[in-house]
Amino acid sequence: MQYCSTRGGVHGWDFRDVLFSGYAPDGGMFMPESVPVLHHDMLRSWVELPYPKLVVEVASLFIPSDLIPRLDLEVLVAEALSGFSVPEVVRVARLKEDLSILELFHGETLAFKDLAMRCTVRFLDYFLQKEKRRATVLVGTSGDTGGSAIHSAKGLSGLDVVVVYPQGRITPVQEKHMITCLEDNVHVFAADGSSDDIDQPLRSLFRDQELVKTHGLMSLNSVNWSRIMIQLAHFIYAYLQLIGVEQTEAAATLPELEVVVPTGGAGNITAGFIVKRMGLPLKLVAMVNSNDIVHRTVTTGDFSKALHSKQTLAPAIDIQDPYNMERVFWLLLDRDGAAVKNIMEEFQHTHRHTLHEHHRKLLSEILSTGTVSDDGILDTMKRCWEENQYILCPHTAVGVWHHYHDPPTKPGVSRCYIATASPAKFQVVVEQAGLTFDLPKAVQALDKLETRYQKLERSQEWCKDWEERLREKIKSVPSKKNTSCSY
Repeated sequence: MQYCSTRGGVHGWDFRDVLFSGYAPDGGMFMPESVPVLHHDMLRSWVELPYPKLVVEVASLFIPSDLIPRLDLEVLVAEALSGFSVPEVVRVARLKEDLSILELFHGETLAFKDLAMRCTVRFLDYFLQKEKRRATVLVGTSGDTGGSAIHSAKGLSGLDVVVVYPQGRITPVQEKHMITCLEDNVHVFAADGSSDDIDQPLRSLFRDQELVKTHGLMSLNSVNWSRIMIQLAHFIYAYLQLIGVEQTEAAATLPELEVVVPTGGAGNITAGFIVKRMGLPLKLVAMVNSNDIVHRTVTTGDFSKALHSKQTLAPAIDIQDPYNMERVFWLLLDRDGAAVKNIMEEFQHTHRHTLHEHHRKLLSEILSTGTVSDDGILDTMKRCWEENQYILCPHTAVGVWHHYHDPPTKPGVSRCYIATASPAKFQVVVEQAGLTFDLPKAVQALDKLETRYQKLERSQEWCKDWEERLREKIKSVPSKKNTSCSY
């Protein structure tokens, strides 16, 4: 298995090299050069597997055994997915009126990102220990990614983590998961801006190939292919849990599963599209909040940023730059790197692009969308509680809104809604919906912990200033420990 860039300028990279990279050197994102096919017999053999073992099977399709031997892969995944609050790691909540919710939030930071993040960090540590090298992770977060990266990597001797979050635009629990971590290898910055603002200096830093090579700079956002790869397992697990593959004949057409995903950076939707390309009959629905760029792209072809990112009750998806759409476009356009490069460079330079109508129609055939207001989020949370005594986080409510307002057009259609975070992270919104939720003891304990972070102020040349501050931090990290990290 080899990897290439979505913009056509890089080919033939292996998993290890891609793992330690952010964006590709040509500015694109890494994707596998070929996509494995999920055969019926393979799916039948996976039906009884617990989630961690399914992750091993999926990862082994994309990681050659000469890079990580199968036994080592099994150990790494088992370590990564230990310590979750439910023994099955993820689970399906089956509620009234065929409302099935895939709970992905039972990790340490109560968000779905713990799953792929912990696996990815274990892969990184595996190679760092083996090669006696260092790396520096640079992460911009809209809420959950930063905390997950920090808690997955804290205390590791070969890995430093630099995280930037939008101060005042995330919940107190999300913030405390980051700023209460005082490990020496954790460096947190609070920026006076949106997550899209943060992305601008980060892209510039990753384009600096000298900085990337000299300091082992890499990403743990869903820019990193490994994050997407592990997320493939969510969709396959949901399908195996809800469809009953073992009861279908080998020659029969597999039934369709509709998967509804609250969408920000579009990493989960990208994983779903890849699984669809692997042969699983999925109908994908991306639900967004008032930051509706993905919805506008699919319905009108308007792939452009609004003037400002709106603050909503679902802050982790307050995103106007859904960067993983680049991977979607690449798959959609039959891996035409030149076409993808033209789309993305225009978008990056002008913050807008209009899809050709033919391309928009192709996109709408594989992806449906909807947009939900703050009032819709609250109404969905109330209704789900009234009917099921089940509390949704506001992001999951963005998805479940679809259940109440867009019933299946065909009888017997199976649906699954992705639950991306615990309501414990969004206590204020839960209370705003008129509901109550007992906070886990681990969340209550956050209030008593010491904090540490640095501020990125909003100056006249804030983008340049932030980039320089972060560059200084990145350069200072390896020198403090006097360790070479040339790759």
